[in-house]
Amino acid sequence: MVKNIIFDIGKVLVGFNWQGYIRERYDEETAAIIRKAIWGHGYWHQLDYGVMPEEEIIQNFVRFAPEYEQQIRDGFLNTGDCMSRLDYAIPWLKELKARGYNLYFLSNYSKFLIRIRPDVLDFIPYMDGGIFSCDIHILKPDAAIYDTLCKKYDLKPEECVFMDDRPDNIAGAIAFGMQGIVFETKEQAEKELEAILR
Repeated sequence: MVKNIIFDIGKVLVGFNWQGYIRERYDEETAAIIRKAIWGHGYWHQLDYGVMPEEEIIQNFVRFAPEYEQQIRDGFLNTGDCMSRLDYAIPWLKELKARGYNLYFLSNYSKFLIRIRPDVLDFIPYMDGGIFSCDIHILKPDAAIYDTLCKKYDLKPEECVFMDDRPDNIAGAIAFGMQGIVFETKEQAEKELEAILR
């Protein structure tokens, strides 16, 4: 029986439209270069990992297109503009909490995003706890991150269902013993969740 519902944050409980943000901010050629420099080489994940200094990560972004340093820095430092509160987040959590479920978050998330957009995390007080990857230096879908969450809150994997927008993260949760839902839309995920809860 499911007792615990675990949510990813980005693109599940918080809007994160970085593709649209880059397209709107720059011309097509510049947007393609910035997109590849920031999100195309794996250094963005170093932010979520929480070990490498932020300036060192930015320098690695710039290394791929040094002639665009100003635009890359601008694109990175203003990433908060691509984040948004999702109106359904708090009502959904409150409804599930009222039904007796324990609610947690498990997210590959950086101290940078926490710092620049704390307002989009206003749903956290409605949850029972959670883990940001940057605090424990482990990224999904490493089995250790699911294990860390379960040990911290004394959860049994078979009593958990996890929602995440990335199939590989859901595969990792399922391999660990949880049930999983690949989040595409709130309506789709809610329908699948209710089927599991029934």
